[in-house]
Amino acid sequence: MSDAYGAGFEYAPLNFIKAHNNLFTYVKHPRHRLIPGSYTDDTQMSIAITEMIVYQQLWTRQNLADKFVEAFKRDEREGYSSKFYDFLKRVKTGQQFLAEIGGTSDKSGAAMRAAPIGIFPTIKEVKEKATIQAAITHNSPDGIDAAIASALMSHYCIYNLGEKSKLGKFIETHVPGKPWSEPWDKKVGSKGWMSVRAAITAVERNEKMSSLLMDCINFTGDVDTVATIALAAGSCSVEIVQDLPENLKLLLENGKYGRDFLINLDRQLMGMKV
Repeated sequence: MSDAYGAGFEYAPLNFIKAHNNLFTYVKHPRHRLIPGSYTDDTQMSIAITEMIVYQQLWTRQNLADKFVEAFKRDEREGYSSKFYDFLKRVKTGQQFLAEIGGTSDKSGAAMRAAPIGIFPTIKEVKEKATIQAAITHNSPDGIDAAIASALMSHYCIYNLGEKSKLGKFIETHVPGKPWSEPWDKKVGSKGWMSVRAAITAVERNEKMSSLLMDCINFTGDVDTVATIALAAGSCSVEIVQDLPENLKLLLENGKYGRDFLINLDRQLMGMKV
């Protein structure tokens, strides 16, 4: 829901956000063609990661690339950057994906899909698996660090490793080099670390999922990614009230890979908690 809701506000003007960020419904983006209530690449690539975990596939670059291609080909959808969308349309296999991707981006793609990795039982395994998946498309120091930080956010909440007010300090301990605990107070750009820092700030200062989602959108900029990362962690926090409006659940797309599919996949993933 967070990705689909945020998609209506991604890089939208502040006055549009102020007018419509009320959780009443999914909104039509002022420029994009995406149908309200439809999720984007954040969710589709997270599905690919989750299926790798649930089906207990070997965590290799080849298997991950195969899964990225499979998830897109079976359910082609907009929401990706135009360049990456065209790339996914063109490639036929994971092998071709790996051969042609040239993945050294420092943007948010590897971080936005990393939250399911937090289900693994140790910090070491979370970091290792987040690094492997990130390096396929975002093989840069910042791209990898953002993915690790995103995965550790959900891990921290899933296993209740501490108070959410100390989430940023926890991330700083395991992903040094960025001031993850410093509050984010500006527009979120395209860099992965920006989305993660904003997400940490939002999780630390909100007590309810409803206010958490609205807070993520109010940053402006790449807010669907911020919301995806923050609410993945927030949904697992014992300190955050799970009060997202029922209308957002009911209005979320429900095709073959829509609402019911996502609910079932999430149950399978969380059932793997040790």
